[in-house]
Amino acid sequence: MARDTSEEDLQLKNELEMLVERLKEGDASLHRSALESLRTSIRTSTSSMTSVPKPLKFLRPHYVTITEVYESWPPSDNKSFLADILSVLAMTYDEGKRDSLRYRLQGSREDPGSWGHEYVRHLSTEIGQEYLHRTENEIGTDDLMNLALEIVPFFLKHNAEADAVDLLLELEMIDQLPQYVDVDTYARVCLYMVSCVNLLVPPDDVQFLRTAHQIYRQHDKYTEAVSLAIRLGDNKLIREDFEAAGHIDLLLQKQIAFQLGRQQIDIPEIEDEELKEIMSNSLLTKHFIALAKELDVLEPKTPEDIYKSHLENIRPGFASGSVDSARQNLASTFVNAFVNAGFVNDKLISIEDGNTWIYKNKDHGMLSAAASIGMIMLWDVDGLSKVDKYLYSNEDHIKAGAILAIGLINTGVRNENDPAFALLLEHIHNQKNAMMRTSAIVGLGMAYSGSHREDVRDLLSPFISDTALNMEIASLAALSLGLVFVGSCDGDITSTILQTMMEREDTQLKETWGRFMGLGLALLYLGKQDAAEATLETLKAIEHPIGKQVGVLVEICSYAGTGNVLKIQKMLHACNDHLDKEKEDDLHQAFAVLGVALIAMGEDVGAEMALRSFNHLMHYGEPVIRRAVPLALGLLCASNPLLNVLETLSKYSHDNDPDVAINAIFAMGLVGAGTNNARLAQMLRQLASYYHKEPNCLFMVRISQGLLHMGKGTISINPYHSDRQLMSPIGIAGLLTTLIAFTDIKTFILGRYHWFLYYLVTAMYPRFLITLDENLNSLPVTVRVGQAVDVVGQAGRPKTITGFQTHSTPVLLAHSERAELATEEYISLSHVLEGFVLLRKNPDFMEEDKE
Repeated sequence: MARDTSEEDLQLKNELEMLVERLKEGDASLHRSALESLRTSIRTSTSSMTSVPKPLKFLRPHYVTITEVYESWPPSDNKSFLADILSVLAMTYDEGKRDSLRYRLQGSREDPGSWGHEYVRHLSTEIGQEYLHRTENEIGTDDLMNLALEIVPFFLKHNAEADAVDLLLELEMIDQLPQYVDVDTYARVCLYMVSCVNLLVPPDDVQFLRTAHQIYRQHDKYTEAVSLAIRLGDNKLIREDFEAAGHIDLLLQKQIAFQLGRQQIDIPEIEDEELKEIMSNSLLTKHFIALAKELDVLEPKTPEDIYKSHLENIRPGFASGSVDSARQNLASTFVNAFVNAGFVNDKLISIEDGNTWIYKNKDHGMLSAAASIGMIMLWDVDGLSKVDKYLYSNEDHIKAGAILAIGLINTGVRNENDPAFALLLEHIHNQKNAMMRTSAIVGLGMAYSGSHREDVRDLLSPFISDTALNMEIASLAALSLGLVFVGSCDGDITSTILQTMMEREDTQLKETWGRFMGLGLALLYLGKQDAAEATLETLKAIEHPIGKQVGVLVEICSYAGTGNVLKIQKMLHACNDHLDKEKEDDLHQAFAVLGVALIAMGEDVGAEMALRSFNHLMHYGEPVIRRAVPLALGLLCASNPLLNVLETLSKYSHDNDPDVAINAIFAMGLVGAGTNNARLAQMLRQLASYYHKEPNCLFMVRISQGLLHMGKGTISINPYHSDRQLMSPIGIAGLLTTLIAFTDIKTFILGRYHWFLYYLVTAMYPRFLITLDENLNSLPVTVRVGQAVDVVGQAGRPKTITGFQTHSTPVLLAHSERAELATEEYISLSHVLEGFVLLRKNPDFMEEDKE
């Protein structure tokens, strides 16, 4: 020892030992000065990060001696002073007894921060452990609470927001936080809290969101507060924020109206015409066309522009002319619809002579061809005039297609004249023609998705409960109501659907349509977590296998996007059984696979792990599971072409099981939807030449090519928006519907019901950033666009984007990109630069320039 110790250390050691000796002596007059010297030497010692401060190191051997001295003293100021010192010493001597905390509570109550940061952190750890111990043994915890509330302000002042939040979380009193947060710390505290939400178990997650919401409201950050209110799904809260913002700043209220419009939330009581117009998304089509002009993609494209078949290497003489031409024309119909979606003109259908193209399709192909007008006129309610002439066609298929087109045009936009309701109403009761009736039911579901309209419910409910109607109509009515009342937990619809399932014959429930009746029920509980418990219990009473399938659907929908690990494990567990298809039904396993993706898609870590699980399922799963894996990958990475996912899907697209291959090809389209990804375009062209003799696979390749260039690369189908914080319920609903149609591909997509592909429309939204001035006119400014960086809990003011390029708005944003204003000339009213953003001149800007 003596050899290593320097002179001054030896001196310090001897001094400290003398002070300890003094404490042992009986002379009480010496104690005070000894304690003060001890305190000074402990506080003034500085330590490096790696070593224990010297005084603590030298006092450690005497720790037991000092505790004995402490026990022997009578209660006095000196005794509590010694308790403070012991509390600090106990840090180095900790054996899980939580001594630091014990002495701290007996000490003289001076500010814990005065002993330094490390000590405070140590205390907060012990408080958490002690609290757990006491609540298990039901002992009171008030003294712990008070101590914690002394520590929290210290943490907040010293940039340790995370520690403050964690401490309050452990003591289950996060609602105390807002009073300690000030203007300097609120942003970081809320950022940390919101990023924790995915990792917490209910009810803590809701509590965190509510507390963060309250803090934002205190600091008048309304757009942030509204986005949390939307995440909570609390309409009352949304309305309060909206109205409160209106009292402060009308421009801010407009920005919030844009936010609500993007999420398709309606506040019916609003009188202001301008706000109504914003919330009903009526401006969308105008700005979308303006964006197209700006990016120079207004020129309509033909399917051949997309296929680029001259690049496919097929030997001459083996031209694809020999393949079923109606099937090829049908594929071109969809490609044309997706590529020109929302651009209000194209070269096949919306021209004067559109009939000729429609007649190039057979029967149900005509239906999809006529409906594709709706896709091209998307969001433009005035485009209904283009559809009108087809409503009077002699061909039923064309009429039915036109009816569906009306629904498509009105998806995602609202109009006070309610054209969709008025036009579709007459066809709903058309008993002679089932096809037109089906189209009207589906069209209503799309046009009013997410609107929770009572009149739609009253109109469609009888179709579900009338057991005389076939399963197709009943199931589609249930599905449409699921879309309209998505995430509303509507009791009447729930009971109607459950009732029907119990009353119908087994043979009817066996029909492949049954899954959509279940999906309609499941969508009512989208993202509502525990609210679905009662429904799940009721489903257990249904003996038919559909009970199990629908049970899985309801469960995965109710936890969609929550990242709930227990539910993901439960779904993986369901995939574990190797069932014999002849004896029992295994469809619920396909839904469970989709469920893993659906639940995990909310946060990155879960999504990463889901990708690995899918790899295992692909190796060891039964055929029904293997067919669902590509679909799940498509859902997990919609419009987000990650390289590893593309490689994986490319491998599956050559699988021996044709169903796996077809699903993988479609998933490639979903993953690249609207991104124009060149790598993927190349892969699809290779697949087209590989499958040039397989009509079904080729059909799917074409459709994926259409999806890849959706809206000529301006539209995304990813249901997450606002910096990937908010999930659009109708977006998820539309994606899920399409994927569930793919679980029985022969009947639906390759059969007569290929129009199920149009359900993607609810998830489609331009991936633009458009900046507007105070009069809602486009205002070009320079912005930096780059990969988003996660800055939670980082010190200082870290950069939020990396590898940026500077553009002038309007610009397109890819899935993981973020934008920020490049100059300070304008102030953005929204906290996230995405979609429509209102800007206001920065009053302080000019002065800086002149200096």
